[in-house]
Amino acid sequence: MRRLLAAAVLAAAFAQPGMAQDAARGAPIAADRCAACHGADGRSQMPDIPSLAGQQAGFVTLQMILIREGIRHVPAMADVTRGMPDQDIEDLAAYFASLPPAPPEDRRPRDATLAAAGEALIGPRRCGVCHLPALTGRDQIPRIVAQHETYLARAMMEYRDGHRVGADTQMNGAMVGLSDADIAALAHYLAHRD
Repeated sequence: MRRLLAAAVLAAAFAQPGMAQDAARGAPIAADRCAACHGADGRSQMPDIPSLAGQQAGFVTLQMILIREGIRHVPAMADVTRGMPDQDIEDLAAYFASLPPAPPEDRRPRDATLAAAGEALIGPRRCGVCHLPALTGRDQIPRIVAQHETYLARAMMEYRDGHRVGADTQMNGAMVGLSDADIAALAHYLAHRD
């Protein structure tokens, strides 16, 4: 029943006649509510927190609605999103999408062997189908390149272990059968691909 309600909420959110997104209105909201964790320029300085600069607006909108409605549980985000108007969410999404993405400043040196092992998993796991060949995402599918390695590994493990579900279960299925070492290799490759 909860998934049915979630689907209805999301369908309604994305079926409304286009709310005008305004990145300029989103900037002060981001400075007030998001910068402490996600960075003043949308580039998180914390390895376990994703950078949002250059992220797909549809993805940011979807995730914030899932969190606001209690469908996706991210305790640190609950207070931030509680009661947030749809327009603010849309404006925040537009703001983050307008920022240039960049790799984390603190990423560890690239390990060629580990990166090659991760790259070898991209094709068989069909990552490029949803996230696009450049892995930059589209619509409600996130940009996964140049993200924090620690964040990527944790997110993929949560999908694999059934502790995280997006708007659908495709990511859970994509992670089935991957070992911790496989996930570490994927995360390393993605973190070093700009």
